[in-house]
Amino acid sequence: MSNLTSHSATTHSEHASSVLAFANALWRVRRPKPFVLVIEGEVGHEGTEPTDYLHDKLLLPEWREAFYKLVDATGLVVCLNSHTQHPTYRDVRGRSSKGRLSQGEYYHHDGCTGPVKPRFVEIRCPIQPQTRGVATAVAPHRDVVKAMVQVLPAELAATAALATQDMSPEALSQMDYAALDHLQGLITRTVRKKLNAEGARSYFRQVDAAANAYFEPWALGESRFIANANSGVTMQHRRAYQAPHTGGVANGHLVKRWTNEELLLPGQVADLALIAALCSEEGDEADGERAEGCYLGAH
Repeated sequence: MSNLTSHSATTHSEHASSVLAFANALWRVRRPKPFVLVIEGEVGHEGTEPTDYLHDKLLLPEWREAFYKLVDATGLVVCLNSHTQHPTYRDVRGRSSKGRLSQGEYYHHDGCTGPVKPRFVEIRCPIQPQTRGVATAVAPHRDVVKAMVQVLPAELAATAALATQDMSPEALSQMDYAALDHLQGLITRTVRKKLNAEGARSYFRQVDAAANAYFEPWALGESRFIANANSGVTMQHRRAYQAPHTGGVANGHLVKRWTNEELLLPGQVADLALIAALCSEEGDEADGERAEGCYLGAH
């Protein structure tokens, strides 16, 4: 059995690479943040053409659960320089307009309205002619909510929805995830109602910084496995424009899947009702109300 903790024991610098033994192979890895493990590729294959090492090695049936536990324990596992055309991926839905934020621009869990959420979400930037210019910010859930409180303008904190909430550091540190979700929903709805689109985007850029979020530029052939609802580190993510969103800019597309629920082991059967329910959350907003009940609600 490979040592799943060797990456934390052997990396002494945020930017230095080390070696992780996993799935009968050695992998070049680094830890840019405490909650991030970046797998750069297999040792000895540096500089070679991208291969589908995700499915050919890391996600083989005999290693899959061990890899999933690595995601659970880490928070965000990034796999670089991988080429795959596996049929389980689908396009990421939802588009942002200049006039309002899309649902995906608010920090969220996938499957936020349902009682059952995906264990993690895999978001992928396929190898394609156009690079991806929009970032995806990822940070631990508790850190996100603390940051949202920290940078919240005083006039928003004084609104009726928030004035009665105990948002002190002591209170935040004692909240369970359900309470954090509730407070986050109140703050996000307030920001949505009181700030215009670019004001809200500016606010969330401050949240990104205060939460020490990971949002390295997307590389072609990169997959990000984001712990979403699990026994380990719970993360949140959002689409993050780092400049005013004016539209009309060519941009590479992303694909995604809920790997634990959709990449099935032999003999497993997909829970089609769960997948359908989760997918129903991902369409574009028709009137803004569904977003209020989804990413912006107490989920």
